[in-house]
Amino acid sequence: MEHFALGHWLLVLAYLTSVVGCALGLACAVQARHAANSRHRMRWLVLAAISIGGVGIWLMHFVAMLGFSTPGMPVRYDVFRTALSALLSVAAVFAGLLVVGGRAKFGWWRLVLGGVITGLAVNVMHYTGMSALRVKGDFGYDGLLVALSVAIAVVAATAALWFAVFLDRLSLRLLAGFVMGAAVTGMHYTGMAAVRMTMDMSAPDPAGAEVFSFLFPVFVLAAIAMAVPLCAVLMAPAVGPEGPRETPERLPRTVTLENAQQ
Repeated sequence: MEHFALGHWLLVLAYLTSVVGCALGLACAVQARHAANSRHRMRWLVLAAISIGGVGIWLMHFVAMLGFSTPGMPVRYDVFRTALSALLSVAAVFAGLLVVGGRAKFGWWRLVLGGVITGLAVNVMHYTGMSALRVKGDFGYDGLLVALSVAIAVVAATAALWFAVFLDRLSLRLLAGFVMGAAVTGMHYTGMAAVRMTMDMSAPDPAGAEVFSFLFPVFVLAAIAMAVPLCAVLMAPAVGPEGPRETPERLPRTVTLENAQQ
């Protein structure tokens, strides 16, 4: 027996959370491609990985799982595995972005490989996070739907990275965030549809923490994870096809009497 109390409002909130994190992370990835040196490039890629992996992927999963319940029975989470899923998500996204955004020179093989790695990062996070789930019973997965969830994440993540690499208009970069948000959210709910749960009323209550017990610290960390990259992007110079567009220096408005006479 299984029951997923997934209201429409949670689905929309999870999707918008993913869009914001992914769009912000892709903006950082664009900055990385035009960074002046390798040190600045790595900083931008770290910020991008935190935004996409930490907010766009992991926080989306956390928000969506607020709607998961088993009727009349407790649901608990292994805190260590939950935290591990977040770290794996950020690390895997960083690896994918390093392939695509590590250098200014573009190559198709980088885009494909980066899309595969980033798409797989979504799945790594999801199924690691699901392994933290503790219920009165057991659950497994439908293999076909699991494979479909992997395909959705890889294809849509590759498309989003293509948008970020080729398109310089802000509106189109935001579109890339919506595409990648669709990849993450679509993968999550496809993965949840793959769950096959068998409940055991006689089993002892599962050990672990309730999801609402670590809700506050999660959202505090998420706010920091969004605020730092957002401030960095807003303070960075705009970038175009030829690199950063710096503001020209102002000429002095006053001249000395000697210069005026000359």
